[in-house]
Amino acid sequence: MKYFRILLFLLIFPLFSATTAHKFYVSITKIEYVKEKQSLQIITKIFIDDIEDALQQRYDSSLSLGTKKETKTTDEDVKRYILSKLKIQVNGKSVKLDYIGKEYDTDMLVAYIEVTNLPTLNAIEIENKTLFEMFPEQQNIIHLKTPTTRKSLMLDKDEPNGTLKFN
Repeated sequence: MKYFRILLFLLIFPLFSATTAHKFYVSITKIEYVKEKQSLQIITKIFIDDIEDALQQRYDSSLSLGTKKETKTTDEDVKRYILSKLKIQVNGKSVKLDYIGKEYDTDMLVAYIEVTNLPTLNAIEIENKTLFEMFPEQQNIIHLKTPTTRKSLMLDKDEPNGTLKFN
């Protein structure tokens, strides 16, 4: 009887003490203005499983990130998706985002983007709609660093744009 109670306790206790895991949806984009190179260097990090879901829904249901099944078209799909969701204006003018490439870091996809020919940075407007179509609670955090300043934005489905001004 003693063993039965212990076994019952070991089986039932975890059921009562378990809490449901709450998944959060977030991406982080770091933007650095490098005055000497007159460029914005952009690194965006997105959870692999989240962007994979979006890419599968949008482009190819058999698409797989970070596995041996990944193909060259997968990289093109990542590029196309990110560049369709991220828009930047510098000093009131739209700029061209150059997708450099991607890599994986544990459970994150890390994409590298650059904007060139920016002699000054007085204001930047950022629109980041990454994963909003998939997850209504998605938040996209932007960290911007200049030689003299650090600023941040939190963008969500209700407010996908933000502006940072300097000077």
